[in-house]
Amino acid sequence: MAEWRKSSRSANASACVEVATGIGIRDSKAPVAHVEVGAAAWTAFLSAVKSG
Repeated sequence: MAEWRKSSRSANASACVEVATGIGIRDSKAPVAHVEVGAAAWTAFLSAVKSG
């Protein structure tokens, strides 16, 4: 089973985005569906966010 994580800035909010390594991204309000994201795309996204 995947370990889904959400940002520590989300606190206990129910409207957040969650991430699972090697799996993808999902909306915490609709946890059944998720968007698959490859490792290279995820790394590029994180780099862009950190530099922005």
